[in-house]
Amino acid sequence: MSSLNEANTKFALDLFLALRKSKGNVFYSPASISAALAMVYLGAKGNTAKEIEKVLHFNEITEKSTEKTQTNQGENSGSVHLQFQKLLTEWNKPTDAYELKSANKIYKENNCQFLQDYVDDIKKFYLADMESVDFANAAEESRKKINTWVEKQTHEKIKDLFPDGALQSDVKLVLVNAVYFKGNWDLKFNEENTVEGKFWLNKDTSKSVQMMEQSNHLKFASLEDVQAKMVEIPYKGKALSMVVLLPNEVDGLQQLEDGLTGEKLIKWTSLQNMNTTRVNLQLPRFKVKESYDLKTVLEDMGMVKAFSPQHADLSGMTGVKGLVVSKVRHKSFVEVNEEGTEAAGAAGVTVVKTSSRVYQNFHCDHPFLFFIKQNENNTILFFGRVSSP
Repeated sequence: MSSLNEANTKFALDLFLALRKSKGNVFYSPASISAALAMVYLGAKGNTAKEIEKVLHFNEITEKSTEKTQTNQGENSGSVHLQFQKLLTEWNKPTDAYELKSANKIYKENNCQFLQDYVDDIKKFYLADMESVDFANAAEESRKKINTWVEKQTHEKIKDLFPDGALQSDVKLVLVNAVYFKGNWDLKFNEENTVEGKFWLNKDTSKSVQMMEQSNHLKFASLEDVQAKMVEIPYKGKALSMVVLLPNEVDGLQQLEDGLTGEKLIKWTSLQNMNTTRVNLQLPRFKVKESYDLKTVLEDMGMVKAFSPQHADLSGMTGVKGLVVSKVRHKSFVEVNEEGTEAAGAAGVTVVKTSSRVYQNFHCDHPFLFFIKQNENNTILFFGRVSSP
């Protein structure tokens, strides 16, 4: 059975391939975006549902005999919504090792009536509350209210998710997902070893960065087919890890990105064929904040009807047509330092095994990709590219 995690990994890659076109750093939470769109999918019908299903790779999740995007869907063990319920419950489990929290909320226009089945299912599967606001007469006040909620859920790391004027009086529904993560490294970097170093933006240009360093036994693999190498840096408790994909050459990022496939990413996230070896790791301190309006990106990926007033069928929400998705906005934040990481967001691979006696250098002094994953289920919580720390 194709799992929700595999579907999310493929969606993570599709989204990266769309976002990589912009130069510079990239950072987003595919899990957060997928959860928000899945709440739309829960109320979508017909071709609107089919398009969302395809873009999110939900159509590859088998055992969907009861999964026909109608009310009370999801009772089947293989259903998308039941798997989301398990995933979100798992993320929000309290632990002393790290902080990981996902929160969903729906804001609806006061006079817009939603089917009780939809409201119940949203709470059941997505642990989301619904709140009525007055978009019609107080759009700006409603915008501030939503932004304040997001800010609180992300420990003030995501501010102004919706900027001034982003929500007009014709808005009927806003679905919000926020993800927050803070974790310390299992093996912290000693701050005394951090020195000023060079980070090569390309073969000719470098900038000064604070380069952290440690030598420890870490999981490592050489990815010959994309001319890169990979290291896993676990967080305290080892339930989550950062995985860094570093091109062999200073200007090798394009080749690595061009070689990415869903199958490879699924294999890499499972950390198969990685050997624990002694690694001299150099990683720059970095902080990345990004925001994206994803409407055009999602339309280009094939989710068209949900945004079209003529064709959108979200009647699973209200019982009648007339609702349309007008915006999908995502904002994300990550900070990596000696202590660990703070982040928020509203397979066919040739691996050369290396002997553990070999000392591997893994020096992130040129552009690289990274992702933060949950190890038990291989969910990619965050995905990014550091072109300039």
